[in-house]
Amino acid sequence: MHDGTHPQPAGDSSAWLLHHASVAGTSPLVLDSPHSWRDWPADAPPIAASQEALCSSWDAWVDELWAEAADGRAPVLAARFHRAYIDANRARDDIDEQLLDAPWTPPPRPSDKSARGFGLLRRYILPGVALYANKLSVQDVHQRIANCYDPYHGKLAALIEAAHARHGVSVHIDCHSMKSLGNAMNEDNGQPRPDIVVSDLDGASADGGLVRWVAERLAAQGLRVRINDPYRGGELIRRHGRPQAGRHSLQIEINRALYMDERRFERHEGYARLAAQLRAFVGELLQALENGHLPHRPPQA
Repeated sequence: MHDGTHPQPAGDSSAWLLHHASVAGTSPLVLDSPHSWRDWPADAPPIAASQEALCSSWDAWVDELWAEAADGRAPVLAARFHRAYIDANRARDDIDEQLLDAPWTPPPRPSDKSARGFGLLRRYILPGVALYANKLSVQDVHQRIANCYDPYHGKLAALIEAAHARHGVSVHIDCHSMKSLGNAMNEDNGQPRPDIVVSDLDGASADGGLVRWVAERLAAQGLRVRINDPYRGGELIRRHGRPQAGRHSLQIEINRALYMDERRFERHEGYARLAAQLRAFVGELLQALENGHLPHRPPQA
């Protein structure tokens, strides 16, 4: 597991880290953590932001939390690139062209995320705090997509395909953490957040019964849970979730205050408790999937 001391070179095509290396498809469950790599690539262009500011967007130890929860029973895929370098949870063309030194071809389709400063490429690392001092070259961005973004999505798709081929159904959980309070770059600026947010793009990426079951089982662990509020999910569940085909994707956001000091970026005593709660939840989910209780499988052709 990554300890934050060895930066990943930007040119390294190993865009992912698999925390569980058993045969793909062993379980119908696949987990991924796209934002849990802490370091800026060693050979990337220099940035204006501080290391402390970079850490504010880091999903601290989320890959390790879920690897402990899975306990070898399901694969946990983790990105080996910082989310601010390129964000695997954004659409491939969600590009803020003002960050580039030349036009992007074909023309990009920036979303509201780019407008708020955190699309595929990051403009702001914190509200009003620019990430870069200079424009990015188009060639550099193409390399980020080729070396990091595409391989990560490709590996995740292969894991989901293996799970679905063996079990006739797959459940993909995209794993994240969130600040305990929304900031000015978020829709819920200044609002306190629950312990857990479960998201399915308002019903588009997973079976509704599965999503409710997940929320209920997490709540039974003593966690305060909301569905699709304030997060509805991003590109990873949009791309990989096709519930009508038995491929279910949902996003889970964990409140960082549950397990870490948000100002000092240090784990506290809540980490072990949360890891145990998630381990119990994963066990219940795997048992329900093994028994065929969740989710409903599509009719066979």
